[in-house]
Amino acid sequence: MSHRNDATTQRTERDSLNHTAKIILDKTIIVHSRLGPGLLESVYRTCLTHELRTAGHKVVSEQVVPIVYDGIELDGYRLDMLVNDGVIVEIKTVERLLPVHQAQLLSYLKLLDKRLGLLINFKVPQVMQGVKRIVNNF
Repeated sequence: MSHRNDATTQRTERDSLNHTAKIILDKTIIVHSRLGPGLLESVYRTCLTHELRTAGHKVVSEQVVPIVYDGIELDGYRLDMLVNDGVIVEIKTVERLLPVHQAQLLSYLKLLDKRLGLLINFKVPQVMQGVKRIVNNF
């Protein structure tokens, strides 16, 4: 019985994360269609945050991801966005996404014990061409 409940809970969590990711992508398309490619990452982050919050979603921008080294907690990284306390969004405006960008997002997922991240490059003609989904024990 417990195994069945665990599986149901995991499926519910996955469904919720996937639903949040879909909303993020829908709002990403809106932002990109209004602004086009080539602006600063901070502009896209601000506008996407606005779109998501206006739609009633919880968004934390530039959350510090601490690094613990030798028992000392250091300021490590800053997430672009954490949406609904579940999906990490990393925004880029680069010619093309590189493996280092994916590794960066995967590190955030592991450090914060989150399951799903979206790497979004706004410097493309069609924004969905610039989206990578990164998972951690999903």
